[in-house]
Amino acid sequence: MTERKRIALVTGAARGIGAATARALCAEGYGVLALDSCAGDAPERGAGVDYPLANRQDLEKLGAEHPGQVLVEVADVRDRAALDAAAARAVEHFGRLDAVVAAAAVITGGHPLWETPEAHLRTLWDVDVMGVWNTAAACVPYLLDGPAPSGCRFVAVASAAGTRGLFHLSGYGAAKHAVVGLVRGLAADLVNTGVTAVAVSPGSTRTAMLEATAALYGLDDVESFTDSQLRGRLNEPEEVAALIAFCCSPNGSVANGAVMSAEGGFRG
Repeated sequence: MTERKRIALVTGAARGIGAATARALCAEGYGVLALDSCAGDAPERGAGVDYPLANRQDLEKLGAEHPGQVLVEVADVRDRAALDAAAARAVEHFGRLDAVVAAAAVITGGHPLWETPEAHLRTLWDVDVMGVWNTAAACVPYLLDGPAPSGCRFVAVASAAGTRGLFHLSGYGAAKHAVVGLVRGLAADLVNTGVTAVAVSPGSTRTAMLEATAALYGLDDVESFTDSQLRGRLNEPEEVAALIAFCCSPNGSVANGAVMSAEGGFRG
């Protein structure tokens, strides 16, 4: 068992906002269990997911960057038993769990609601919603039973789509609205425990998921999304990760139950 001051579990950690968050927490001295499905091009990505997900090499690269500080775990957030095992492994290895970041998600879309295949909606529900649910259900008991629950945080990565409707992304919007509702309900359930829950909602962020979104819209590249950003540029994953890291901190309790915007002036 390796003792560290604060310990976090991060899902979707192999790339994008999840990887940036794991790195940000490492920079603040956290021990991190970095979890990802590493599905790559595998069929089990889910119906409608037509872009490659992260692979095992992406996750192992993160671990190699932070030897002794990052523990990697290949697991699918749709699998509750796998999340239970990952949470237990984090506590067994590091001795405690202080923060959890549910960043794993996929995107499908490109059609109006009435033409969206039910199987695509099921993928979004299973990964983006039940993945957050499973992560919370597996990890929150360890936060409550740890040595300092008043400093423990659960953070879910939602989206600008969690508070508005976006063209040809009705299924994704429904999933991210559900994530916001899940976090608000969790925060209410955690009343007077000291453990808090918050959602962070990024806007257009330079990630593989944004590239997939561009493809759904028939755009040549992600730079077209700058038109919807008041800053005139895309968000970088590290910028979103900095806000998530704050929400993971003891001072992050001030955001309990909130939807923290990381939109960068998104006006889509």
